[in-house]
Amino acid sequence: MSKLKITATVNKISSNQVSINKTSSPNYKSLSALSAALFMSFAALNMQAHAAEAAFESERAAAMVDADAPIAALATLTSLDDVQPLSVTVPSIEHFTTQAGVRVSFVQAAALPIVDIDLRFNAGSARDGDVRMDDSNGFGIASMSATMLTQGTQNLAEDDFTRAVETLGINLNSSAYKDMFIVSLRSLSDDEHLLPAVDLMTQMLTTPTFDKEILARNKARLLVGLQQQKQDPSSLASLAFDKALYGEHPYAHPSSGTLESVPSIERQDLIAFKDRYLVAANASLAMTGNMTLEQARMIAETITANLPLGQAAGTLPEPKALSQAQRIHIDFPSTQTTVLMGQLGNKRATDAQAQQQQTNFAVGNEVLAGGDFNARLMTEIRQNLGLTYGISGSMSPMLTRGPYQIGFSTRNDKARTAIDASIKVIDDTLDQGITASEMRLTTDNLKNSFPMSFASNAGINNLLGMMNFYQLPDNYLTDYMNRIDKVNLTDVNQTLNNTLNPDKFLIVTVGQDSPWNADLE
Repeated sequence: MSKLKITATVNKISSNQVSINKTSSPNYKSLSALSAALFMSFAALNMQAHAAEAAFESERAAAMVDADAPIAALATLTSLDDVQPLSVTVPSIEHFTTQAGVRVSFVQAAALPIVDIDLRFNAGSARDGDVRMDDSNGFGIASMSATMLTQGTQNLAEDDFTRAVETLGINLNSSAYKDMFIVSLRSLSDDEHLLPAVDLMTQMLTTPTFDKEILARNKARLLVGLQQQKQDPSSLASLAFDKALYGEHPYAHPSSGTLESVPSIERQDLIAFKDRYLVAANASLAMTGNMTLEQARMIAETITANLPLGQAAGTLPEPKALSQAQRIHIDFPSTQTTVLMGQLGNKRATDAQAQQQQTNFAVGNEVLAGGDFNARLMTEIRQNLGLTYGISGSMSPMLTRGPYQIGFSTRNDKARTAIDASIKVIDDTLDQGITASEMRLTTDNLKNSFPMSFASNAGINNLLGMMNFYQLPDNYLTDYMNRIDKVNLTDVNQTLNNTLNPDKFLIVTVGQDSPWNADLE
């Protein structure tokens, strides 16, 4: 009898006993006999229950598999013999250029009645310092321009613009990053929704008001947010890291601006930024969704027709790598120390050889510092030493050399131990290399997860936007699987050694005590 049936039987007997006690006459002798019989029944049932449970536990123990031993059953699964290599069909990309000269990439995706539009300008916060004619910095101008594009046009005041967006049920946003300025739209694909949505997008691009009163309100809010950043150790570490790594380079300052620069932003700065950088010669457009190619051409022409022609942004200067290691500590009243370490990394790869090197590094870094529990840093620093809840590192390639960063938090008194242990894991990996089994596990994971990057319209459009912005050829996407297949152990380990130099790492710590007060070296 199963444990479930035994429990049900016991419950049934218990219910019967309650019923007898309520309905029978007070014949105590009969009740005593009945109680004795019930007691014996309970005892027998309990013995059966314990026996069944013991048998269940015994079977479960016998079925348990040593986590360190191979799973023998897999060798007998004949269905695995029929598994075919993963076949991936990447989206078919159409290319054309609008009359204004804007490059357009389009993928037709008719499964959902949705259209995603992504207009990117080479106009991120790295251009802030070029807006003003004087020597004063304009940090935050690009970000403030992005904020205010959706806060009113010549035809629609702020509230009216917001109401029109909400009535159509669309997503219409603008954002500024270090490299790029993005205006994005998501709308239903029928003309009743899409055409007025595109009209709102063109209005915000060509006729924003940059109202002075709204600007004053935005600056006040932003200053509060910048003050609050001082209470966030992760923000403090990131700001200090960028400043120390990039020095006088345009990537050094925060995209949102600083407490010193934001009060100086004026309406004329925003107008100058729009007129200089939000122009056709500086733009690229990505579109995905339920449209024909002819409809896509029409929408693209509508969006770009009224953009000023302008000129493409100039090439950003190349940052210089640090010549020696740097350690920066920021005092912060907390029980945890936030650690950010790394160096200057790579720029976005645009040719086949550089892209292969980028893939080689991605495989090696996933083994070393990926975010899952198989990564070496996570295994050693979290699982073996118990010094952090999580640690990971990644490369952020941009128009010029982006940062490579490893980040984690740990107890104040364990910060130096965790840093030294992390550096040792990196050194050991560079010295000894990753193993063939680690590489194979990672390449399989990358190949099997690759289709998820274009499993949705938004995912496809994000890829299109990135590729168009960096002027990557279509084979960047179509050859991805081939690049992974070309990865070999020697090249991966060599690329790791050529890229990472932990002896010259910049290490920023934010916490109660400096881990460098008592130098253990």
